[in-house]
Amino acid sequence: MTKNGKKLLGLFCVLAVVLSFSAGCSLGKKSQWEKIQNKAEKIQDIIDVYFLNDVDEGNIEENVYKGLLNGLDDPYSVYYTEEEYTKLQEETAGTYVGIGVSVRLDPDTGYVKVVKSFEGGPAADAGVKPNDYITKVNGEDIKDQDLDTVVSKIRGKEGTTVDVTFLRPSDGKNYTYTVERRSVDVPTINYEMLKDDIGYIQITEFDVITVEQYQKALADLEGQGMKGLIVDVRDNPGGVLGSVVEMLQNMLPKGTICYTEDKNGKGDTFTSDGTKEFKKPLVVLVNGNSASAAEIFTGAIKDYGIGTVVGTTTFGKGIVQKVFSLNDGSAVKLTISRYFTPNGTCIHKTGIKPDVELEYDAEAQTGEEYNKEQDNQLNKAIEVIKEKME
Repeated sequence: MTKNGKKLLGLFCVLAVVLSFSAGCSLGKKSQWEKIQNKAEKIQDIIDVYFLNDVDEGNIEENVYKGLLNGLDDPYSVYYTEEEYTKLQEETAGTYVGIGVSVRLDPDTGYVKVVKSFEGGPAADAGVKPNDYITKVNGEDIKDQDLDTVVSKIRGKEGTTVDVTFLRPSDGKNYTYTVERRSVDVPTINYEMLKDDIGYIQITEFDVITVEQYQKALADLEGQGMKGLIVDVRDNPGGVLGSVVEMLQNMLPKGTICYTEDKNGKGDTFTSDGTKEFKKPLVVLVNGNSASAAEIFTGAIKDYGIGTVVGTTTFGKGIVQKVFSLNDGSAVKLTISRYFTPNGTCIHKTGIKPDVELEYDAEAQTGEEYNKEQDNQLNKAIEVIKEKME
């Protein structure tokens, strides 16, 4: 066996030890250990003799760890490389260093399209607008490059600059801006006052930054004389448990918000002291993509009866994950417990059924851009709020 082969075999042996533990085998029971070790050695010998290309040891190592987590057959238990873990931390914090745009890849043009240019962000300050196409980064044409590659070229060390060229479809002109990379808070809250003093708050996900953004939105609407509130968590995939708990502590009466149980029947109970109970008419909008923390939010409000749930049955993710950071900068995310609504319901794989069921009518949207006035679910929520106000 080659030197590289021996090193890689060592990785397989590490995997064998962990698998032995996860299968409930002690090191004293050598049969399982020896079976894995012998098979790994045979596979490595075949690689050494026949594999045509050079072996990337780092890639094999990372995939050994990924394979270990994949073997749990749980889509929510994941191994993160150091780079992936750094990206995850940025996403859950809701803060990153960049130019302050939300983007997506446009398959028709092969370019990255700006969906949002965050107000107060470096790109917005420079003049970047929604629907602009990013065509060059530091003079390099980025057509047909994948989204992550383009984003990595735009991001960088705080305080540095990047030259980005944008094509603006509205006038067909190219604009090149030198944009400073800054720490940017990603908006996870959109809000406005609708007619008849009905407040509307959309929560796109529950990040660390969401708590502060939600509290500011609620306070602003209250200051404008809000008489009822619609909270929209449609298409909200969830997020940080601590964030949704803190937000509900500002809304619920005294009692349990939710509780968790692990495989040993142990867990945590999260409560509200009831000092900031929301007592105005309230509606929560949900759909089949409302998951995890969005379901904790919805389930608590429904169980206490302080609001009406409108829309379609939620996704049904009633389990909790925890991230364990490792010494080399990588991390493991594991499913560690189930969570229960205040009434003791675990909604995993069943979801939360709305009080008022109504499918979204996509055909009612006649223009290219979303129009709130043509949103039948939102209109139903407004109707429910008005009935409560009367």
